[in-house]
Amino acid sequence: MAPDFHRELQALRPELVRYASYLLRAPQAAEDAVQETLLAALAAPAAFGERSSLRTWLTGILKHKCIDVVRREQRLAPAAAPDAETAAEEFEDLFDEKEHWREHPHEWASPEAALQQKQFLSALESCLSHLPRRTVQVFLLREQMGREIDEICRDLGLSAANCSVLLHRSRMALRLCLQKNWFHA
Repeated sequence: MAPDFHRELQALRPELVRYASYLLRAPQAAEDAVQETLLAALAAPAAFGERSSLRTWLTGILKHKCIDVVRREQRLAPAAAPDAETAAEEFEDLFDEKEHWREHPHEWASPEAALQQKQFLSALESCLSHLPRRTVQVFLLREQMGREIDEICRDLGLSAANCSVLLHRSRMALRLCLQKNWFHA
């Protein structure tokens, strides 16, 4: 195997760890997922085929490894009582008694341009870090990894209704947090 391939893998490792940490919210699980990704790449370098960038290929492998971690955690997790994520009071202050916005959210001038800025990604990561772990998992599986609701429900052992509620709450909480910490900052 070419030494260049090894060097390129090693150079991409920190970025892969950041990405996995972002998805999994557990440093050790992120390290393990990246390790499994790099081992898979080293075991089958011919599978790369240079049809995409090495980063894209490794990120694709890593996404699957992260989903495997989430599934494994779900199987091993003891059944728990409903937690704070299921409390409807979280967003009551946003709406009036007729369920209309108390204050309309501000328009986003150009979401595409904001996504390109490192400060925005830092603000987004900070906002995600304040959400409950399960809520972040649902959001990232749906919005970043493009998983379908039924797949997320199966992977996390959630009902479709609970999954939809968590997804809605994550979007609302992120919108509020980003409005406060990014768009008005």
